[in-house]
Amino acid sequence: MSEQNIRYEQATFAGGCFWCMVKPFDKQPGIMKVVSGYTGGHVENPTYEQVCSDKTGHVEAVQITFDPDVFPYEKLVELFWQQIDPTDAGGQFADRGHSYTAAIFVHNEEQRRIAEQSKQRLAESGKFRKPIVTPIMEAKTFYPAEDYHQGYYKTNPVRYQAYYVGSGRADFVKSHWKDTKKEEELRNRLTPIQFEVTQNNGTEPPFRNPFWDHKEEGIYVDIVSGEPLFSSLDKFDSNCGWPSFTKPLEGEQVNEHVDVTHNMIRTEVRSKEADSHLGHVFEDGPQPTGLRYCINSAALRFVPKDKLEEEGLGRYRSLFDK
Repeated sequence: MSEQNIRYEQATFAGGCFWCMVKPFDKQPGIMKVVSGYTGGHVENPTYEQVCSDKTGHVEAVQITFDPDVFPYEKLVELFWQQIDPTDAGGQFADRGHSYTAAIFVHNEEQRRIAEQSKQRLAESGKFRKPIVTPIMEAKTFYPAEDYHQGYYKTNPVRYQAYYVGSGRADFVKSHWKDTKKEEELRNRLTPIQFEVTQNNGTEPPFRNPFWDHKEEGIYVDIVSGEPLFSSLDKFDSNCGWPSFTKPLEGEQVNEHVDVTHNMIRTEVRSKEADSHLGHVFEDGPQPTGLRYCINSAALRFVPKDKLEEEGLGRYRSLFDK
């Protein structure tokens, strides 16, 4: 299908600080564009300072251009709920006042029907003890925010992550929107240290883990999903007490995020499919990459080179025949 024939739609959500509402949608399949801005008020082309004064009637919002055949509106609404506290009518998390209140702005009657049904299901789910108060309103003129607000999580990753955590949003999302069935399944399948590392961003003890000095040839896969992550060919002895690699097996198999915990600024490494916490990457590794992917053994499972075919990883066997 040519791009001219794709039927794009728009969705508009307010969820408190718009810095924190872009990232969850931005990398989803079928999402063409996510713009931070202001809507719902009575002043044309308001500035950030005007909106923050709570005198224009606007709220901070994001407007999403999406392909409904790839990522339908139902999934957008579901993802929206998972970013907010839908019982809070006075703002979101540390941000108080009208401009930070949550709302769904619908662009047509079909969106209204889907949003209303989704809200009703959430109210009946018993997930929250308080009433669900997030309003569903007709979309009004949307004004894009100033350029420095656009894609803030990418242009100012350290400040964004500190704000996301410090505002209380990160803890709320983690505690209220976790998949309890998945968590129970993982607790039954993983060892305590594997669960702590992959699901709670834990760190195992150095020099007391199975792969820090492991030298057998093969592929290291995610302990949760089995997705291939690192090769023994890229493993080296960094004398740090954890397995270290110069690069991932394939670049798109890991995601990197700014980590500001423990009063440090580091780059966290997570698996793409399972979103498992793996470790961190540092710029003190050997050439040619100069990188050191410092990975927890507890996040990994090793597949020897002679077992690759039976585990569906036969495409990597040739790496070890050179």
